[in-house]
Amino acid sequence: MSNAKTELLKVLINKPEVKCAKITQGEKWWDEEDEIEEYILKIGHTKEEYNDFLEKLDFEYSSDYGGQNLFGILWFKDGTWLDRGEYEGSEWWQHQTCPDITDDLI
Repeated sequence: MSNAKTELLKVLINKPEVKCAKITQGEKWWDEEDEIEEYILKIGHTKEEYNDFLEKLDFEYSSDYGGQNLFGILWFKDGTWLDRGEYEGSEWWQHQTCPDITDDLI
């Protein structure tokens, strides 16, 4: 079992400031959705709203093999973002950056 808040805070160490976020929790199977919870942090949020967002993520979930439980994106003020990676039900946060434009496109 993993704690969503603890996991996210570990990933956010030395990352840019969070601009906004949308995370959903719950298993999605085919066209069915089972009790999906949504956690939103809007652009221009206050420190209190940020702390409330983190507190809502203070729950245990299974991050091991099986169905994916957490989905979402956190946007950073520097233009990079975090999104959820998943392989055969094992899931994690991954930091994404916009790729450089290759020389043949210049």
